[in-house]
Amino acid sequence: MDLINNLALGFSVAFTLQNLAYAFIGCLLGTLIGVLPGVGPVATIAMLLPATYALPPVAALIMLAGIYYGAQYGGSTTAILVNLPGESSSVVTMIDGYQMARKGRAGPALAAAGLGSFFAGCVGTLVLAAFAGPLTEVAFKFGPAEYFSLMVLGLIGAVVLASGSLLKAIGMIVLGLLLGLVGTDVNSGVARFSFDVPELTDGIGFVVIAMGVFGYGEIISNLSQPAEKREVFTSKITGLFPTKDDFKRMVPAVLRGTALGSALGILPGGGALLSAFAAYTLEKKTKLQPGEVPFGKGNIRGVAAPEAANNAGAQTSFIPLLTLGIPPNAVMALMVGAMTIHNIQPGPQVMTSNPELFWGLIASMWIGNLMLIILNLPLIGVWVKLLSVPYRWLFPAIVLFCAIGVYSTNNNTWDVWMVGLFGFVGYLFIKLGAEPAPLLLGFILGPMMEENLRRALLLSRGDWSVFVTRPLSASLLAVAFLLLLIVLLPSVKNRREEAFKEED
Repeated sequence: MDLINNLALGFSVAFTLQNLAYAFIGCLLGTLIGVLPGVGPVATIAMLLPATYALPPVAALIMLAGIYYGAQYGGSTTAILVNLPGESSSVVTMIDGYQMARKGRAGPALAAAGLGSFFAGCVGTLVLAAFAGPLTEVAFKFGPAEYFSLMVLGLIGAVVLASGSLLKAIGMIVLGLLLGLVGTDVNSGVARFSFDVPELTDGIGFVVIAMGVFGYGEIISNLSQPAEKREVFTSKITGLFPTKDDFKRMVPAVLRGTALGSALGILPGGGALLSAFAAYTLEKKTKLQPGEVPFGKGNIRGVAAPEAANNAGAQTSFIPLLTLGIPPNAVMALMVGAMTIHNIQPGPQVMTSNPELFWGLIASMWIGNLMLIILNLPLIGVWVKLLSVPYRWLFPAIVLFCAIGVYSTNNNTWDVWMVGLFGFVGYLFIKLGAEPAPLLLGFILGPMMEENLRRALLLSRGDWSVFVTRPLSASLLAVAFLLLLIVLLPSVKNRREEAFKEED
């Protein structure tokens, strides 16, 4: 009964004209930002934070939350249409979404992303409402050792996820980890691997690598081909919505992605991104049905599952913020800033001292998800029209949007040059047949792994056995080791290589 009363309070707060208007503004801005390559929700929320000073606390947080989950929706649009991740968690959506667009199935891919996101967003919000209290107890059990072990498991999962040779996948992860080390050492404050370049003391930006490797790399690869062989969408667009068969394959994938995203979103460390990678890995492990397109060649499950997972993860990542006061990712860290501006102390007391804010924000997420599906589904036809633009007009526009997006994050021309450099690196990856997705995961998890490794060793006074004496940490490492062992078994390795040969 308490939950029903609390939700009734939340909807009474969210259904005021002012809060509905700010939820709509947030969703609209989030979608537009997601569609623009390079300008992620972090940059947008950072830019709009001063604008929330004059707003009431509930309206401010409702709008900022709308930007966050709106960007998760919008990010899939450019990922599917032009092979550019509008948002970091859309990196996985590109793998199959872009292939679907190339085959004239951009409409069903966008619809799968939108419907999967809507369902997962609603379920994620329900999980947030029902389990906020109990689920934080699970997060409480995670210390530095457990986080480190979880990230090791995540990286080994990325090796399994990568197509092609295992050696290349491991090489990509190691390269990602090394790139993540560039910057200033958190403990000593000493610049490392910056080669006396002042701009590198802050490290390399995620957006810079993602835009360069995926966006510019693809463009250079296309321009290296003769004009008649260049990447153009010659296929006729076949329908805007998924077929009956598509729905049959999508539904289980969306359910799996939603369950995984809801669970991983609670854990600090980029819930939406980890969820998307994990959901895609799980789908690749699920047997292909007769007549189904292989993964990496335009399988609709490869779009629906990660999109469902990243939206569920985006919703449940509010749990540690609202109940523990711990921001699980960069966007939530900005939400802490927004709450502090309005004299609200994030943590367990929000639920008791400010129930209107807590439950109003949760109720607004359901309304926001509904707004997003109403906003996005009618626009599928508009987005698909982009594919009829000749490539000679399309690629300069993509280059320009990427440059503007990257420049706007730090107002730094150095980043634009770096995107160009990583574009060349991305082109080399295409030529070498190396899958860049594990590189990005390694790059993101690397600094967090290092931080948690140091913390764990600091707390255990340099005793490495802390990783195996703590039951939860030992279990995660055991699963990681088992996964690695299974993948390296000759029979599994041969079958894996055969599966990827079929895809090529």
